[in-house]
Amino acid sequence: MSFIPLLPGSLSGPVPERSDAARNRRRLLDAARELIAESGVDGLTMDALAERAGVGKGTVFRRFGSRTGLMMTLLSDSEAAFQERFMFGPPPLGPGARGLDRLIAFGAARIAFVLDHGDLAAAAEGANSRYEVPAAVLAQRHLEFLLRDEGMEADPWLMAMALGATLDPDRLLHAVRVHQLPPERLAASWRELVTRVVRAP
Repeated sequence: MSFIPLLPGSLSGPVPERSDAARNRRRLLDAARELIAESGVDGLTMDALAERAGVGKGTVFRRFGSRTGLMMTLLSDSEAAFQERFMFGPPPLGPGARGLDRLIAFGAARIAFVLDHGDLAAAAEGANSRYEVPAAVLAQRHLEFLLRDEGMEADPWLMAMALGATLDPDRLLHAVRVHQLPPERLAASWRELVTRVVRAP
């Protein structure tokens, strides 16, 4: 299963991979992206991927562990790039701005990310472990850090969890697709929410 890193790179570096294994991995991922382009995320099943890539279904499961693992692998590069932006990029999303400005920027950037990768992000979270996926854990820690940076003492961990729920991919996609809300309205609502939370007495 691919691991969406908590930090760009890792202490040990990438796990070495034989050239034939790397080639097979690329072939599977290319086939998976083709299926998504043709039929959406719901059309990407392990059976369909095995057939498209010309391998046995067992090979697909050995490589990715599960459908959620496959989705995490497909999302990993985009998620890692987003993480790098809010941890190491320029302000206000990255370090160097006050906590409230970074909270506002994080929400707006995450909304844009979800609108680009939302179906894949929702599928990568999985039904049973969506709150324990490394990317989700990191996002909550980041929100908590920014709330503490603004001086919040009233359970910033729980408040970060509540704020993070408003950025849930399924919720955002529902708002856009069913209620036709424009991204700008979502970002403005997030700005109002975090501003009220931070400035509340």
